[in-house]
Amino acid sequence: MNLPEKARKLDEADELRGKRAAFVLDDDTVYLDGNSLGALPTTVPGRMADVVAREWGRLRIRSWTESGWWTAPERIGDRIAPLVGAAPGQIVVGDSTSVNVFKALVGAVRMAGAERDEIVVDATTFPTDGYIAESAARMTGRRLVAVEPRELRSALGPRTAVALVNHVDYRSGRLHDLPGVTASAHAAGALVVWDLCHSAGALPVGLDAHGVDLAVGCTYKYLNGGPGSPAFLYVRRDLQAGFDSPLPGWNSHRDPFGMSPRYEAADGAPRGRVGTPDILSMLALEAALEVWDEVPIEAVRDKSLALTDFFLECVAAYVPAGRVESITPARHEERGSQVALRRADAGEVMGSLIARGVVGDFRQPDVLRFGFTPLYVSFADVERAARVLAEVISTR
Repeated sequence: MNLPEKARKLDEADELRGKRAAFVLDDDTVYLDGNSLGALPTTVPGRMADVVAREWGRLRIRSWTESGWWTAPERIGDRIAPLVGAAPGQIVVGDSTSVNVFKALVGAVRMAGAERDEIVVDATTFPTDGYIAESAARMTGRRLVAVEPRELRSALGPRTAVALVNHVDYRSGRLHDLPGVTASAHAAGALVVWDLCHSAGALPVGLDAHGVDLAVGCTYKYLNGGPGSPAFLYVRRDLQAGFDSPLPGWNSHRDPFGMSPRYEAADGAPRGRVGTPDILSMLALEAALEVWDEVPIEAVRDKSLALTDFFLECVAAYVPAGRVESITPARHEERGSQVALRRADAGEVMGSLIARGVVGDFRQPDVLRFGFTPLYVSFADVERAARVLAEVISTR
């Protein structure tokens, strides 16, 4: 069976194929950059028109209560919770990923105790996570310990307050061992903060099942919330009473409209709030999350692995040996939902791919990155992307 025919048969058997119609897509483009910005769900434009014209335009201030604006951060957090394996009441939506990483790290240090004077961070982490970890270490009087992922468990010990780890490496697509690292941290008496930006909405996470302490994630990638959509913060239920946020704001006060000069933290997930919620982008996210109705995250993971397997198969068949090198792990248990290929002129190759309707992205110095969003990427898309990649490379 040739690869186009195999793609057709795989698409016919795909139980998620009906979800593709729930997104605004261009038939002339293969969009493999959902790991940077997800496609637009068709539910969002109409919802936003109503929010602007009716809720803001006519109801105005009444919408904080009558339209549910005030409770949106927790309500939308509960909508995300099943996608990352969390029970309700543990996720609050708001602020950026960077701000939530700061809240989670400093909050974890404060819970860990004064005798634990080290913050451990994955040395290959997304740069902002590293910047914030360094700043948090300076502010709290801790020492930052940056280690390679393979050395992470051995670096955890009696001096570790908290470890900050990306669940999926943003360059290579490597899936790190969340259950194992979490267990190792707990065995050392430490806490762990997981960055779920490249896993939320792409694969099962199991926050509650694996006893994760704190986690953060963005919503504009696999959750398709739109550019700059608010991030989320997870604090395990039994840690919430001790979570002392470094950014106490009036929205996280026990009595926000009491305007007391003395801060008293709210109970539960609202402790993670700071200031006035960014309602427009938050409600766009809520509308976007409707595409997840009746979609089991396990089915998403199955298709993700099938898509990435098929892409690697097509690349091996179409691209002459030695012209690209995959830096994404072949083993399913070590792979997220992207494939990263290394090539010296990757920037120029990606430019040519985009010009020919195959949209991925480039990461310096030499990485072609392709993200596979199972809700709307088809196997025909995958075959076409690999074929065009081979054609582009053959001309160079």
